[in-house]
Amino acid sequence: MTHPLLSPRRPRWIIAPFAFVLVIAALWSGFWFYATSAATAGIAEWRAQEARLGRVHSCGSQTIGGFPFRIEVRCSDAGAELRNAEPPLTIKAKDIVVVAQVYQPTLLIAEISGPLTIAEAGRPVSLVAGWTLAQVSARGVPADPERLSLVVDGLRLDRPVAGGTEPVFAADRVELHGRLNPASMPGNPVVDLAAHLAAATAPVAGAIGAKPLDADVTAILRGLKTINLQPLRVQLRQLQAAGGTLQVTDARVRQADTAARATGTLSLSQRARLDGILRLTVAGIEPFLARSGLDKLLPGPGPGGNTVGGLNSLAPILGGLDRLVPGLATVARNNANASTLAAGVALLGERTELDGKAAIALPLRFSDGAASLGPIPLGQTAPLY
Repeated sequence: MTHPLLSPRRPRWIIAPFAFVLVIAALWSGFWFYATSAATAGIAEWRAQEARLGRVHSCGSQTIGGFPFRIEVRCSDAGAELRNAEPPLTIKAKDIVVVAQVYQPTLLIAEISGPLTIAEAGRPVSLVAGWTLAQVSARGVPADPERLSLVVDGLRLDRPVAGGTEPVFAADRVELHGRLNPASMPGNPVVDLAAHLAAATAPVAGAIGAKPLDADVTAILRGLKTINLQPLRVQLRQLQAAGGTLQVTDARVRQADTAARATGTLSLSQRARLDGILRLTVAGIEPFLARSGLDKLLPGPGPGGNTVGGLNSLAPILGGLDRLVPGLATVARNNANASTLAAGVALLGERTELDGKAAIALPLRFSDGAASLGPIPLGQTAPLY
């Protein structure tokens, strides 16, 4: 007996669409399994490359899914050993899920689940991080990345102390972005950098860090020979040897009624210390000094004044005032408050405007690590490697 679908009264082309769909489904399934196999091999290659650079990554368990339109790799109980760090560090996170679309395999999006812990190798946990959302996106291939971004919402960093934890840093949002500049040439990459902080606080920094601040920074890094992920010390040495520079095109910080902006170029000296000049413009310096309590470090008149230790903390500012006008530092000592100290700093800088408000501009100089703000010496910065 002839099947009804194949009877002479039903044209055979009726079953052609169904056959076509089955063939496409079979081909797509084969392609997906091939892509997941390639992804597994790519992950193994990336781990081997990272291990050669002193970064060993591990998973308590690893699964691959996402059929039919994406590849999803889940790493549970993720860990990393940064053996080339000083000191060596161990990092652990609850889960990492990396997703790539089958039709766009060079764009990876990863979501990290906390808490994340950081510890020196062989020692107790020194830092615990938590967040509401943490995502990393990368475009390109591991050997030739084009763009990398990190976005964290509701970030909180704490350090364990006796009886609990102590807050170190918190922010409503943190963004870090890096991309290969379109004008880059082979063997001479130029990297565009950007960072954003929203409502960031650092209680460990005292009164200055307790008030939330917002920051936006853009910069251009020149002088790298490659953008492959290498140990930071190696990259910095190569950058210094090549005469590389970090051009800060715009850096803005806002805290309450104080705003600051910096532009300029920095490089590294042969002793791995900072060289260069940033033009620093500050509006609302008086309330900043009042919040920081720096004016209270100055001894007031009479027996109720503060200690000489407090005075020594502001000796560089007082020295700058005395070089400008002999005896001016004495006036500041005997009339110590945020207003007089702000006025003294204003005398050392250039009056200008920032966002429509009266501001003071001073050059922030670094000479082989020796920092100074205008004529005020600030001290020596540490080597970067």
